[in-house]
Amino acid sequence: MNLHNTTSAISVRGLWKVFGDNPEKIVNSPDANLSRSELRAKTGNTAAVKDVSFDVAPGEVFVVMGLSGSGKSTLVRCLTRLIEPTAGSVLFNGEDVLKANPARLRELRRSAFSMVFQHFGLLPHRKVIDNIAYSLEINGVKKIERHKRAQEVIELVGLEGYSEAYPEQLSGGMQQRVGLARALAVDPQVMFLDEPFSALDPLIRRDMQTEVIRLHKEVGKTMIFITHDLSEAMKLGDRITIMRDGAVVQMGTAEDLIGKPADSYVADFMRDISKSHVLTLRYLARPARPGEATDGPELDSSTIIRDASQIISQHMKPVRVSENGKALGIVSSEDILKLISGDAR
Repeated sequence: MNLHNTTSAISVRGLWKVFGDNPEKIVNSPDANLSRSELRAKTGNTAAVKDVSFDVAPGEVFVVMGLSGSGKSTLVRCLTRLIEPTAGSVLFNGEDVLKANPARLRELRRSAFSMVFQHFGLLPHRKVIDNIAYSLEINGVKKIERHKRAQEVIELVGLEGYSEAYPEQLSGGMQQRVGLARALAVDPQVMFLDEPFSALDPLIRRDMQTEVIRLHKEVGKTMIFITHDLSEAMKLGDRITIMRDGAVVQMGTAEDLIGKPADSYVADFMRDISKSHVLTLRYLARPARPGEATDGPELDSSTIIRDASQIISQHMKPVRVSENGKALGIVSSEDILKLISGDAR
């Protein structure tokens, strides 16, 4: 997917959320640089989101991750004004969501945005098809039309045969599929997913991650996905933002974060991820040394290092790395061994 888009689906600038009295006084003040405990002790305020800015391209899966208390869930709620931000702007197709009046905000939540939470929030007395159609019902869509749309989405998320079931008859994973289907039913432009799978057991969680990837390929929705799980972020995100104490620490692709962590906090996050499974040849490419073979096989710079190592071992020569037809350098088996041994330390 091309992320170098001239327009953004969502553009966030200078977003703050401060809890407490007179929160505006904290925004961009010297006190905002205090630690959370120091700020609370001095002012009684808590800065849950601090001066956050980012753009999300149309069709991008943008992951926000961090430990508990990092501000990621507050952030996503600010984007749809489930929590009112203290300062900043959230532009959706050029319109500032923070300036929308109540009627316009309801319209955006009903038709342009959809949210999927950790807690499914299904209506227990309604069948699956009516749970999915509920978002259309509150938009005034007639029963025949909303059931037709719900049935389409049921097939899309793999719930065939369950339209007449009640939520209590479904497993956690199936209930979350209903939640996904309900969010998709209104054909939103942006989906906000706040730790949607964290209550599921690991095997079901992995299945649901795969399901989101498949759905994204089929429907191409812009997604802002919140998680505290690094492997989930790596699997789903086109780009990942890491938050700590309300602020963005680093933003980039998985390769950016693993190859060039901004600080020890990010490096610690990435510690258990095998670099050779994520980084590409672009990261290791270097000029050939005197006498080094330069007639090995040619590979694109986007080739994952783990895959390239198998080719190098077959040919017993460094691979030539190219990008858009231009030579970037070579990568040898020793380069890869150094990287892997660094992983092992």
